[in-house]
Amino acid sequence: MASLRAYLGTWMVRNKVRGPLSKARDAAAFRRIFEAPAFADPKGVTYEPGTVGGVRGEWVRPKSGPGRRMLYIHGGGFIACSPRTHRPVTGALAHRGFTLFVPDYRLAPEHPFPAALEDAIAVWQAFSAEGPACVAGESAGANLALVLIGETRARGLPLPWAAALFSPATDFVSEDGSRHTNAWRDAMFDPGALAVIRTMYLGKADPADPRISPINADPTGYPPLLFHVGEREVLRDDSIRMAEKARAAGVVTELKVFPVVSHAWQFAAHILPEARASLDEAANFLKAHAPQNAGGSGSASR
Repeated sequence: MASLRAYLGTWMVRNKVRGPLSKARDAAAFRRIFEAPAFADPKGVTYEPGTVGGVRGEWVRPKSGPGRRMLYIHGGGFIACSPRTHRPVTGALAHRGFTLFVPDYRLAPEHPFPAALEDAIAVWQAFSAEGPACVAGESAGANLALVLIGETRARGLPLPWAAALFSPATDFVSEDGSRHTNAWRDAMFDPGALAVIRTMYLGKADPADPRISPINADPTGYPPLLFHVGEREVLRDDSIRMAEKARAAGVVTELKVFPVVSHAWQFAAHILPEARASLDEAANFLKAHAPQNAGGSGSASR
């Protein structure tokens, strides 16, 4: 059963975000909406600028001591946001025992596909060279995390030991399933807004490319994957179908569909029980699959 706060939060997102997003037609408009401050930075965490693999970003560390190493790839539709905007999520994960690097990857439309992916690969190549790490992300960031896993396998790089994926976009081709049935139920996105974002990110690229639509990749050999998504999201079936495909390929996979919550509900961990539950479960999943030598401060390449 969903909490009363989940209903209230969804109502607020629908009334304050969906309408402006449906009218946005350029990157500046989307950025004003996506990057509007909503939640305070979690305390008990340090936020420090850094560079890994030639890509600038932010280290997020628990003050209590070194945590397990995580690469967190932020969302924002590939066109907005930054490590700074995502501190409500990354700080909450640091509280749960992780030391994170959050890359400030290049954004579309100024830098369309594959710029963001190239930055993620460059970061991972340097980050993973210093020891085992997991990967996580939400929305567009979860898409990049999934694609990154496929690219690390193809390039012979160390794989993340596991991945936590919050509402990933996994299919840029299909318009059926929840893309249709949840078109009016989703508190944040309508199909028109997603279509504009897609055009800005893709440029002239093929949306069926597995590096864009990871549902078209072969997930054989992927590390354990956790998917969390909202039942009312237009992206709901992106998680369900990807989880099903991963399981069929023998990948350890967990999928949880949360009722009522809006897209990226993990941002509200300080007030929303479902957000705390999602982050707690993701942290426990990642720690359960961590190798013995998965600790460390993540202090290199600062």
